[in-house]
Amino acid sequence: MSIVKIVEQALQDGYLTPAMEAEVGRICDAASELLIEEYMALDRLMGALLTGEVVAVPRKQFINVMEELVLTEAIARVAEIEATSDRTLDLGDIAAYALNRLLPLYATTEEGAVYQRQRAKEELQGLIAQQVGAAIARSLDRPEFFPERQAIGKKSKDEILAQVSTLLQAYAPNFESEPSR
Repeated sequence: MSIVKIVEQALQDGYLTPAMEAEVGRICDAASELLIEEYMALDRLMGALLTGEVVAVPRKQFINVMEELVLTEAIARVAEIEATSDRTLDLGDIAAYALNRLLPLYATTEEGAVYQRQRAKEELQGLIAQQVGAAIARSLDRPEFFPERQAIGKKSKDEILAQVSTLLQAYAPNFESEPSR
């Protein structure tokens, strides 16, 4: 895959996976000189990473190749669904659901990861697609409880206390009522 295509995929999906990052690195290391389109694509990717439009999936000392394969499958399927409907799906929930039903494939070296990736693509791709499909179906069938809810932010202590206070008032309105005598 070319740098331009990798960047387009990352911009479309909103994620830069370790595999995509490694492929860009391999291309850059192997090339004596990059084309202007490749420099422009890398510049677009850097801007998207800085603005948060694209999120880099963190690299680890060891990798579970199954996570990478499930994420790749889930990103593609979720992006397709979100592009053709008004639904927003939680990629993390979908990936976790599928991963909990698949065996891990850990590797500590790039050679080991290449071996695990190839083995999984040959032997497990159908199962991965099946589990991601089941996770998406489950996510699509889930009713939207409390759509007005908001996550507790990590801004300041005062803002967090105000949010917690609002939650307590909503769920325990009589908690601080006058004691009966």
